[in-house]
This record gives sequence, structure tokens and C-alpha cells, in this order.
Amino acid sequence: MRHFKAVRIRIVRIFSFLLLSGFLLSSLSSYPQFQGDLDSLERVYLEGAFNPQDSLEILNDLAVTYQDPQMILLYSEALISVARRQDSIYRLYQGHLQKGNGYIRLGNQVEALENYFEAAKFADSIGATNRMGTIFITIADVYSLMNNAENAREYYQRAIGLLRKTSDTLQLAAGIANAGDFYYNQGELDSALVYFEESGAIFKAIDYQLGIGYYLGSLGMIYAEQGRQQEALAKLDECLDILEKEGDYYGIAAFLPFVSNIYRDQGDIRSAIRYARRSLDVAAEYGLKEQIRDANLLLSELHEELGNTTEALNYYKGYTLYKDSISNVGLVQEMARMRTDFEIDKKQAEVDILEKEAEIRELSEKRQDAVLFITIVILLLAFVLAFGLYRRYKYIRKTRDIIQREKSRSDELLLNILPEETAEELKNHGRVSAKKFESVSVLFADFVGFTSYSEKMSPEDLVKTVDYYFSRFDQAAEKYGLEKIKTMGDCYMCAGGLPFPTEDHAVKMVRFAQEILEIVLQDGYTEVTGFKIRLGIHTGPVVAGVVGTKKFAYDIWGDTVNIASRMESASQPGKINVSENTYQLIRDDFECEFRGRIDVKNKGMMKMYFIKDTGGDSGDPKLQEQAQTDVAGS
Repeated sequence: MRHFKAVRIRIVRIFSFLLLSGFLLSSLSSYPQFQGDLDSLERVYLEGAFNPQDSLEILNDLAVTYQDPQMILLYSEALISVARRQDSIYRLYQGHLQKGNGYIRLGNQVEALENYFEAAKFADSIGATNRMGTIFITIADVYSLMNNAENAREYYQRAIGLLRKTSDTLQLAAGIANAGDFYYNQGELDSALVYFEESGAIFKAIDYQLGIGYYLGSLGMIYAEQGRQQEALAKLDECLDILEKEGDYYGIAAFLPFVSNIYRDQGDIRSAIRYARRSLDVAAEYGLKEQIRDANLLLSELHEELGNTTEALNYYKGYTLYKDSISNVGLVQEMARMRTDFEIDKKQAEVDILEKEAEIRELSEKRQDAVLFITIVILLLAFVLAFGLYRRYKYIRKTRDIIQREKSRSDELLLNILPEETAEELKNHGRVSAKKFESVSVLFADFVGFTSYSEKMSPEDLVKTVDYYFSRFDQAAEKYGLEKIKTMGDCYMCAGGLPFPTEDHAVKMVRFAQEILEIVLQDGYTEVTGFKIRLGIHTGPVVAGVVGTKKFAYDIWGDTVNIASRMESASQPGKINVSENTYQLIRDDFECEFRGRIDVKNKGMMKMYFIKDTGGDSGDPKLQEQAQTDVAGS
């Protein structure tokens, strides 16, 4: 089984940005006194041993020459600051371009794109056609990395069209090579090969070694995709030799995992580990977060195949650490933390009320004893204590009203987090026994592209928006007699057929899912956020119960929950994806579209169906292929 499709997503997209950085480096026109190694150039700048009018040239050289993304950002910021003071439009263009390159190396696509568009404004203002072509290549690269194929295709075409009108063959070759990389990522290997061959011919004609290196690496990747492994290894070895001579460690770290996967497919796991480990070492030395992430995941998978579970777990932890950093999920995590804090505070308040109820009950018992005693006294001193008895009666009545109100309030709050039957069992026995339900329908709903939208919103607006949708979902779940289980970040989980078994829980769950789509697709919030939602449903046995002793949480467990999650990840925006089990229960009530058998990790091939007339993009074969890739790797 070849692993190149996954590698293509994680590694090859980086190739675009490596090319551009190399091209810019080669086009420098540094003054002779500043040519030399990086340390000498930096020493000249830090010691101030240069003419003031040369400061912009030196800062640009430093920003281009450094491979450390933090140093790129440092010197590009300095370049922008000095260029602004000297009113140099061209150097402002260069500063924002290099700053975008620094953010790309750190995996921050949004900040990178913002700086590239700033660079485009300055290039346009000075009428530099070749610079506009260059920056359009870079913008297209970012869109490709963000899986925005439509915008990427448009900017590649515009860039190549502009560069063909200029004499800048180097940048033209860059644009053509990056366009080839885009078509490779889209799975259009024939188109990719045409672009790579054209760019390679230009690189060879001008004897540009770094470009030739990436051209050979591109051929190696296509050969590997075609199953021509020995030819692929030969091309990749030539590529790595050139990159080693050119000192391009960013490219080395990107291509090594591809070599590793070729050995992996040949069954030579130890050689595969050696190349993956080398990629990790290079990436760690130069702070390349995406390569660190990918190398850790690859090493985790390889050690798992060898049965080295401890090593596999350690590398997977390394992958998880860098995964969140690269995906820019800071806002999502903050939203989740705020929502978690809110839930914890609410549950703690419910616990406090329960404790208060117990105190009031104890007080009531004592008061009742006091009433008995007072009654006897009143019988003996009826006339003397008549007025006091009247006042005592009013006090007791007021106390009982308080007790009843507090009890009702505590019952209501408890029912907010537990089903009624479960809450009664908890109050009566102080604990809840786990129960098995033979047939339960479980739904997962997840917002698509949530991370990219969250980056554009403040934490307050993000929490408000997500809470708005989840509140609407809660109302719909109550309407159909379903049980909300929990929310996890932007994911919503619900179950039907418990705590009271029902015959039509699968039908109700599909109707609930359709109403969720109506809420997201038709609600006014969608016009602001652009959110789309993906849903999956599976039916089967689960075990349900309460976890915790103070901060209670009703939850369900079992393979049914895992499969329901796979149904969601295999779905598409605006679609409801159901398993074979669920389909058998709803096929008389809903028109369904058979998707075929799709490979699910640890489950093998599973039949899946779309509920028809729910919108979405089910007709797009690329979306279907991507959904199959997602579920197989999830």
C-alpha cells in the first residue's frame, strides 16, 4: 500500500515556498563589500560598519539569507521600518514579502497572506510587472496550502501570464514549477508533469542549481505516485545532493519523509525510520514546525508498524504538540476553555444547591421537633401564647416555601445536565449505575473550516456565535425527544433511544439532523460567519452512565460512538452521512443515496449513505475522494 497521497498533503505543498525563497535569494544584488557568509553580513550590520544608504540592502540580504523563520521576521520587520522612514516603496515590497515568507515557515498562513497582499499593493504602485507576477505566485501558494483550489488556480494563471511578458525567466520558472506543484496536490499528475518539465528546462538553461534540485525532487514524487519506486529514489537522491550543496535545509527536511515512505512501501522500515529521523533532526535544528510535525507523525507510524509502542507514543505526542501550533487553533482553544469554565461554574453551582438542600432538610427536621414542643406548650398556655403561635405558624409556612422553592430550583438545574430518570436515581441512591442500550442512534455535527473562521473573529464573538448555534441545536433536540450528550469545541454530540428506549429514534435523529442544516444554512448568522456543517449518524449498542462524584457528566461509550464520529468525518459540508445500520431503520422514511463502501480506519470497508435533498456538494468527485481520504486516515 503506497503512502504518497498522505505525504502529498503534509509535505509537498511546502515545495512552493521553498522555490520562491530560493529565487529571491538568487536575485540579490548585494554590494561587493557585503558578499560572504551570513555571519559576516550580520556582523557588518550589527557593528554599523556600512554606509547609511546601504542599510536597506543589507537588511533585505539578511531577511532572504536566513532560514530561521524568527530571524526572517526580525530582519524583515527592521527592513519595513527603515523603508518606511526612507519612503522606499520597493523596499517596503521586499520587507512584506520576506515577512510573509517568515510566517509561512512558522505555519501562520493568515499572517503570511496579509503580508503578501501588502507586498502586492506596493508592487502595483511602482508598476513592476515581474514583481506582481512573483507576489501572485506566492499568494497562489498560500491558497493552495489552505486548500482553496479556486483562488490558487486563478492566481497561478495570472502570475504566469504576467511573467511570460517579462524577461525574468527565473521567476517564470518559479511560477510554472509552483503551478505544477498545485496540480500535483490536486491529483492531476499529467498536468503537473507538463509544468514541471517546462520549469526544469528553464532551470537547466540558466544553470540554476536550486531550481534543478526541486525539479528532480518533483519528478521523484510523481514517479513514486506512479509506482516507479527505483526511479523515484534516484531522482530524490539527486535532489537531496543538490539541496545539501546549496545549504537548503528547509527543502531537505521536506523531501526526506518522501524517501522514507518509499522505503516504507518496500518493507524496509528501518531505512524508512533513518530517513524520517534525519528529517526531524534537520527540521528541529532550523525551527521548521511543519516538518517537525510531519516527521513526528511519520516516525510514530513507522514505530507502530514495528511494534515499538512506547516510541510510537512519544513521537505521536511530538506530532500533537506541533499540530495545534501550525493549525493556528489558539482562538478555538480559548473558546473551548471559556466554555469549559462556564460549564464547570454552572455544575459547581448545582452541587452547591444540592448541599444547601441537604442543610435545609436538616434544618426542617429540627424545626419540626421545635413545632411539636411548641404545640404542647401552646396547649398548656393557649391563651397566653396565642399571639406567639400565630407568628410561629407564619414563620414555619415561610420556611417551607423557601425549602420548596430551593428544591424545585435544584431539581431543575440537575435536569439540565442529566436525564430525568438518571437524576432521580442519583438523588435517591447517591450514585448511578451504568446501563447498556441495545439500539441507540448517535449523531456528530462539526463545523467545517472552523479554524479559519475563528482566526478572523474575536474570542467573545466566537463564543457568542458558537453558543448561539448550540442553543438552537439544544432546542431542536428537545423537540424530537433526543438527549444532548456534550459539546467538544465546535463539535456537537447527541443520542436518541435513551434513557428510555424508543422504536423511532433513528428517524427522529435524521429529522433532527435536517433541522440542524436548516438552522445553519438559513440563519442570519451564516451570512456573517460563512459556517458550514457536516453531520454523521450511526446506530448500535452503547453503555450510558454518569462520571464524576461532584461535577456530574452524563456520557455514552462503545464502538457505536467511534463509528458515528467516523460517519461525520467522512461526510461533506451540508450533508448527512449515515451508516448501513441507520439506513436499514430509516430507508422507508427517507430517500437515501448510496455512496459505496468506504475504508474506515480499524473498521475496514463500510457502506455509507447520504440523506438526499439536504444540500451540499455530493456531486463533486474531488470532495468524495477527499472524504474517503479523511475517514481512512481519521
